[in-house]
Amino acid sequence: MQIILIKDVDNLGAAHELVEVKPGYARNYLIPQKYAIEASASNTKVMEERRKQLQKKEDKLMAQIANVTEVLKSSPIKIGAKLGVSGKIFGSVTAIQVARAIREQKGYEIDRRRITILDEVKEAGLHKASIDFGKENVVEIEFEVIGE
Repeated sequence: MQIILIKDVDNLGAAHELVEVKPGYARNYLIPQKYAIEASASNTKVMEERRKQLQKKEDKLMAQIANVTEVLKSSPIKIGAKLGVSGKIFGSVTAIQVARAIREQKGYEIDRRRITILDEVKEAGLHKASIDFGKENVVEIEFEVIGE
């Protein structure tokens, strides 16, 4: 029996995919649990249209991510920190501070949980962080720690 998956199902397929399963599995589990619908002609047309809309939305999102990436890579972000006599920071720089600096200097709101600082920041200078936008879109940015 052919069905169209509504949600991702482990070991079967992804959402909006046409798959072949045994009739009992489809009627007794997948369809009642709202994981799938029967692959009729009208349902197939609706799913194809939905897939096209999702593709357009994803393409638009990728273009926005590319724009944000260009702006973030254009120049390093400056983060102020209190320094000791030897140039070491009191404490360390966190993802929250990087997110705040991006918001203030570049104008983009990025969730702190998406930011990963690549090395421990304990002194002034240039450092790197990566931002995970999802769907295998990871951008590496530079930030500069300066004394206040």
